[in-house]
Amino acid sequence: MKLILGSGSPRRRELLATLGVVADDIRPPDIDEDPLPGELPRAYCQRVARDKALAVKADDDDIVLCADTTVALGRRILGKPADAGEAAAFLTQLSGRRHRVITAVAVRRGDRLWERDVVTAVKMKNLSNEELNAYLASGDWQGKAGGYGIQGMAGAFIPWINGSFTAVVGLPLAETANLLSAAGYPLYKPAP
Repeated sequence: MKLILGSGSPRRRELLATLGVVADDIRPPDIDEDPLPGELPRAYCQRVARDKALAVKADDDDIVLCADTTVALGRRILGKPADAGEAAAFLTQLSGRRHRVITAVAVRRGDRLWERDVVTAVKMKNLSNEELNAYLASGDWQGKAGGYGIQGMAGAFIPWINGSFTAVVGLPLAETANLLSAAGYPLYKPAP
């Protein structure tokens, strides 16, 4: 049995490591992550995590772990910005408002699939032009849903969350541990 992480995210690897888990292989799947017409953020996030888990090639006894994180402002999905202009637009929309960060996790072993999603409410303070421009110049927005990473410089923009901090970073640890255990991963005992 091998654990395959279907994600290239260094944040997800770091979070797994806090559980004492190191993936045996990293295989980010190449899937279409565009939202379907009219798709709501939570359903979108669940579908993408599931599609990732199903797309990773693995032996029947291997455990595949995939996740997807989405920032939702109402019914709008704010994914990973394509460029600094889109990151600025996302951050301007989030400035001074509450939004939701949804992280869906899918674990597959053979034909079985275990899924869970976590929704965390997040408040971003009103951003000054100076803060916005400094953050954009840092490049920390790249590759991050909604154009920010709470675990980095943008953490100073978030005075309040209600829910799972690790889910906002990209992998809800309590839920992920439960899914791995359900799939038979030896989380709290030595691997055979």
